Amino acid sequence: MDNLQTGDPRYLKRKVKGCTLDVHPTERALIVQYEVEATVLGELGIPMVGERKECQKIIRLKSLNAHTDTASLARKVVEECRLIHSSKLLEVEQLLFYLQNRKQSNDNQEKKHISSRELKPYTGVELDEEASINSIDEYVELLYEDIQEKIRGATLIFQLARNPDNLEELIQNEAAIGALARVLREDWKQSVDLATTIIYVFFCFSSFSQFHGLVTHFKIGALCMNIIEHELKRYDLWQDELQKKKKAYEEFSENQNLKKEHEKSFRKYQSLLIKQEHLLRVALGLLLNLAEDTRTELKMRNKNIVHMLVKILDREDEELLLVVVSFLKKLSIFLENKNDMAETFAVEKLARLVPCEHEELLSTNLRLLLNLSFDTTLRSHMVQAGLLPRFSSLLADEGQRQLSMCILYHISMDDRFKSMFADTDCIPQLMKMLCDCVEKEIDVELISLCINLAANKSNARIICEGNGLKRLMKRALKLKDVLMMKMIRNLSQHNGPTKSLFLDHVGELAAQISEEEAEEFVIESLGTLANLTIPDLDWQLVLKEFNLVPYLKDRLKPGSAEDDLILEVVIMIGTVSMDDSCAAMLAKSGIIPALIELLNAQQEDDEFVCQIVYVFYQMVFHKATRDVIVKDTQAPAYLIDLMHDSNTEIRKVCDNTLDIIAEYDEEWGKKIQNEKFRWYNGQWLEMVENRPLDEAGEPFLFGEDGESFIGERDIMERPDLFYSPDGITSTDGAISPEFYTDLQDGELGQSGYMSRY
Repeated sequence: MDNLQTGDPRYLKRKVKGCTLDVHPTERALIVQYEVEATVLGELGIPMVGERKECQKIIRLKSLNAHTDTASLARKVVEECRLIHSSKLLEVEQLLFYLQNRKQSNDNQEKKHISSRELKPYTGVELDEEASINSIDEYVELLYEDIQEKIRGATLIFQLARNPDNLEELIQNEAAIGALARVLREDWKQSVDLATTIIYVFFCFSSFSQFHGLVTHFKIGALCMNIIEHELKRYDLWQDELQKKKKAYEEFSENQNLKKEHEKSFRKYQSLLIKQEHLLRVALGLLLNLAEDTRTELKMRNKNIVHMLVKILDREDEELLLVVVSFLKKLSIFLENKNDMAETFAVEKLARLVPCEHEELLSTNLRLLLNLSFDTTLRSHMVQAGLLPRFSSLLADEGQRQLSMCILYHISMDDRFKSMFADTDCIPQLMKMLCDCVEKEIDVELISLCINLAANKSNARIICEGNGLKRLMKRALKLKDVLMMKMIRNLSQHNGPTKSLFLDHVGELAAQISEEEAEEFVIESLGTLANLTIPDLDWQLVLKEFNLVPYLKDRLKPGSAEDDLILEVVIMIGTVSMDDSCAAMLAKSGIIPALIELLNAQQEDDEFVCQIVYVFYQMVFHKATRDVIVKDTQAPAYLIDLMHDSNTEIRKVCDNTLDIIAEYDEEWGKKIQNEKFRWYNGQWLEMVENRPLDEAGEPFLFGEDGESFIGERDIMERPDLFYSPDGITSTDGAISPEFYTDLQDGELGQSGYMSRY
């Protein structure tokens, strides 16, 4: 026993080694890193146990500024901090000089732009004492005392948690984390300050993905949802109470007691509101961090998170609104959440924040609205909420221009809203941006928006005001800008004064129709020329001066170019064929056979067929080219084949063209008439065959057993039932036209034509 006593440890030897200095990454402070070596000595001074621990101390230099004498301050730091040896005086002075001249732009940015992960420090509870990581057990003990001591203990732990370097050590202290979670779960209703402080501690953990498991383990997210829901109900009660007292005061304005009571309640409401909004801000910030996991986000949605967030949009606190809008922006990428926002009229509430002085809030709000603008219904809500002129005004703000332009582009996709742009300052600003652009390529968002707006007649008039069209044309031709030319093409489609402005640019456009130019640019140039249906334009002179006929004819060959270019060539031919002399020139050049060949190749493409038929219509419309079409080509035969096409527009153009041919040429007129009779009779006979037999049916159409006289044969194999120009003619003479006329009770006229009514 005595031997054991002589071997017991009696002395502790502590030694500081390896002191190094560095500057704090964000604050004006020095970091002293050192190593503590603790050795337990026996009675005779023999080392028994040894342990090393790395530590650090932060020396904050609050007085350091641009005018500070760094040499004097360095001496003071060395004198007061025993960890720094006097030999390091010069190094301390150099570090202070670096801190003195280091730019603080990052600090300013952090103050201006508050992200969801970097909320402002909580200042609701202030303590004179400074927390130490070595005293964590004492702070945990405070969590078992009364409310004020719990607040003090939670605040000291929060001071530690704000330093990311302490989080690893805190997370290993299960007793501390468990006690915080228990106190929050049991006492959050008793003190807003206590709830806010503890949630802030877990918010610090939630700022790092590797600690999300800890927060989830203690079910802090679900608890925050319950707290938010409870606080929103409390807010509604406060509002109702204030309204009642205000109403009572207004009814009895002479009663000073009611007035004082209302003012007192309002002051109390304001103080409570400040604390509540801070609690909501930190709780929502924690949930937003946890929402990185889509499974966690889905749980939040199932608990009605979207409705809660939209309800908070009525508040005035910009920092709280920033967190709310950031959360909604993240949620809006999912269809279900977007639908929830539509149901809760989120767009109408977001509209009041456009514009606002808080740049980060405005930018985040615009990003949310951009996500929502992909939905047609929500775009309508934006227009109804009066956001169109507000977005237009933001084009002048370089910081918000891009986002505003993207939203305006989405709105401009809807034909219902295109004309509304004419009542804003959007178009003048867009034109200024186009003209001021010195780069070869214009931003795709800008030119895309302009292309959409140019498709409206009112907008086109504003765009072309002054020298607008001239400037656009100059840039497009100089830089061979395809998108700019697409915008010009949209401008050229509007009848009236706008189209007349293009007379000065016909030559410039025609000069672009050549094999040397890029195909895409030629397509837009051709399309623009094809839109110029102006009576004063001498197309014959244009075709001759720029030798366009050979180019147009060569491009009609199937496979000679991309289908888009060939189609534009056909449309161009249809436009110039409106002129009598041009139609004759084209007919003599052999373009009509080329069109027929193209028609055979593209017979499945309705757009091609319709445009080619339109060219035939223009050709037969002019007396000079009618003979060529009718007598020298097979165009009428093709038109007859297309007479009953499923496409309405093709049928319409064919009918008009065939009517002109029938009036001009008697032989083709009979063929056309026969074909029409044949088709109508086929339709009628098909109706008859498919007609059900009933007791009141007509006995002459069916035999005694109900079998049709036609039998199982195809209706079209009964030529004896077809109409001829002279009426119904039976091949065997068994049925006369008069008999059939009597049979149908006058449905057929004397000419044998079937009534269409």
